[in-house]
Amino acid sequence: MPPPSAAAATRPETVAAPQRGSRTRRATLFLGLAGCVALLVAVSWLSVAVGSKQIPLSTVFDALRHYDASDTDQVIVHSLRVPRTLVGLLVGAALGLSGALMQGVTRNPLADPGILGVNGGAALFVVAGIYWFGLTSLTAYVWLAFAGAAAASVAVYALGSLGHEGATPVKLALAGAALTAMLGSLTTALLIGDVNTFDQFRFWAVGSLAGRGFDIVGQVAPFILIGIVLALFSGRVLNALSLGDDVARSLGQRVGVARIFTAVIVVLLCGAATAAAGPIGFVGLTIPHVARLVTGPDYRWILPYSMLLAPILLLGSDVIGRLVAQPGELQVGIVTAVVGAPFFIALVRRRKLADL
Repeated sequence: MPPPSAAAATRPETVAAPQRGSRTRRATLFLGLAGCVALLVAVSWLSVAVGSKQIPLSTVFDALRHYDASDTDQVIVHSLRVPRTLVGLLVGAALGLSGALMQGVTRNPLADPGILGVNGGAALFVVAGIYWFGLTSLTAYVWLAFAGAAAASVAVYALGSLGHEGATPVKLALAGAALTAMLGSLTTALLIGDVNTFDQFRFWAVGSLAGRGFDIVGQVAPFILIGIVLALFSGRVLNALSLGDDVARSLGQRVGVARIFTAVIVVLLCGAATAAAGPIGFVGLTIPHVARLVTGPDYRWILPYSMLLAPILLLGSDVIGRLVAQPGELQVGIVTAVVGAPFFIALVRRRKLADL
């Protein structure tokens, strides 16, 4: 045992070393975020500049700086590609954050927008609007899908809260799976009963950014922006919930209130994203795991990384879909499934999914 004087001399070094390590890690993570921002800007530019129709870069710049409505190419950039890119940014950020929130609050590494019935509820409401009221506009689909997503999420939480234990992660997952199956059956029953309803619905159900204008951006942006702000402030709550209910309570966390708060954010983000672009798979499921590989289990970092990485994947997939099937396009929901599925399988094989 060293003499007291020697121990006192070495203590500042032993304390300073972890502090330096913590500062270095924090600086590295901030640099990583800056890199994600730079990559997101590059992908956004590709989304505006690249498409099934070749348009000179000078025309793209002119459309952004000095828009001329008499130039057909500038109209394509201004009216189609710019709002499409904005929808991709909003929807991607919303899906990435909602996936991270779902996996954190349910402590389920396979949680995605389907587990709380968001996709199922949105699809049923859209089909019902087409079937009974003959609605055909995307604007109508947005509000129907948003209402359906919110109603289904509330129903799942109400079912999962039954019993003396309240809304546990397992009960929420089971309630979500059961309600999703029931909503899917009802949706299928309506679709097979009317060909016109099926024709209208299938373009929305595959998940797409094409054809979304500034009106769609204006309708979903307030919900997604509010959800983003609330989500970025929920990192400490998710860190506590990830330790288990008993530990969270011992840390002063009100578990039931925290779950309701998180569920409201998920409805805002995932409901608006699904309403704008239809159900898009693998983004909310895969991106939080990618972020976790970089940041570790701290949700204060997982959330902002998920918010930036998800639109990179979504817009990148949308650009690929425009290029590989020229002169037509592949829907972004198909491309994300093709790209995301192998990537997710690779993550599973690395056995990192349990590290929530």
